[in-house]
Amino acid sequence: MTEKILYSVEEANALASAGKAVLIDIRDSDKYETEHIPGAVNVSDIFYYLAETTDSGLDTMHQTFAELFGNVGLDGQKTAIVYEDALNTQYGGSCRGYWLLKYLGYPAAGILDGGLRAWEEAGMPLTSEAPTVTPATFPLNPQRDLLATRDDMLEILANGDAILLDNRDQDEWLGESSSPYGKDFVPRKGRLPGAVWLEWYEFMDDGEVPAFKTPEAIRELAASRGIAPDDPIVIYCFKGARASNTFVALRQAGFSNLRIYLGSWNEWAKDPALPIESGSPGAAAPLLKQRLAG
Repeated sequence: MTEKILYSVEEANALASAGKAVLIDIRDSDKYETEHIPGAVNVSDIFYYLAETTDSGLDTMHQTFAELFGNVGLDGQKTAIVYEDALNTQYGGSCRGYWLLKYLGYPAAGILDGGLRAWEEAGMPLTSEAPTVTPATFPLNPQRDLLATRDDMLEILANGDAILLDNRDQDEWLGESSSPYGKDFVPRKGRLPGAVWLEWYEFMDDGEVPAFKTPEAIRELAASRGIAPDDPIVIYCFKGARASNTFVALRQAGFSNLRIYLGSWNEWAKDPALPIESGSPGAAAPLLKQRLAG
C-alpha cells in the first residue's frame, strides 16, 4: 500500500479542526503575517536552509530543525501537513518540508495537495492571526536511508551502484547557470558526471491548481530516461527543494528506492576537488534536438 503523502483540503481541515494535525506554512513571514490558514504555523527555514552533508553539517541541521519543529508543537502525535502557495511556487518547497520531516524521523507527515491555492479555491477561510503554540520535544530519529551525502555521491560515481537524477532547470543542467538564484550564485557550473536529466516540473500538470501527474504518466516519463520503479535513485537539484518535489512524484508512482542528496549543487559546486561535467552531455541530446527543431 502506498504511503499517504498528499492530503486534500477537506482531509487537512478535518485533522486540524480535531487537533490532530499541525499545518506548516513555509512561505516568507510577511506573506504568512498577511494571511494564512487558520491555526497554521510559519517555518520559512524549511525552504531557505542550505544543508551541508558532512557529519558536522548534518548534526547542525538535525539540531536546527528539531528545535524549529519542536517550537511549533510537533510532538510525534500530530500529523504535520506542510504547504506553500502551490506545489510549484517555491520549487516544491512544501515537498522539501515533507522530506525533511520524514528524514528526521517524524512518524506522520504530509503535504497539502494544491497548497494555499487549493485551500482558497475550496472557499476556505484565511486569517492574519498567529496561533498560540505550546512547544514540544521533537522526536528526532534521522532516517539515513533517505539521504545521500557528498561522500555517498563520490562512492556512487566510483561504483555506479545508483542512478543520479538531476532535475534542475535546463540552463543549470547545460552548465549555463549555477543556480535558479543567479548564473554565478555558486563558483562552478555543470552537473555530476553521468547524471540523468529530467526537469522537475515535467512531473506536474500546470493547471489552475498545479498537481502531480498520474502515477502512470510519471512511470512513463521516468521510463523515457531509462528509469524503472525498482532502480536505486539519488535525486539532486540546487538545495533539495526540486529534488523533494520529484521524490514525492516518484514515491506516489511506486518508486521505492529513493534518496536525496540534500547538499545538492550548492554544496558540490563549492568544493573544487569534487568532479563535475560541463558542456553538452549525451543525455541532453533530446533537448538539443528540440532546440534545433525549434
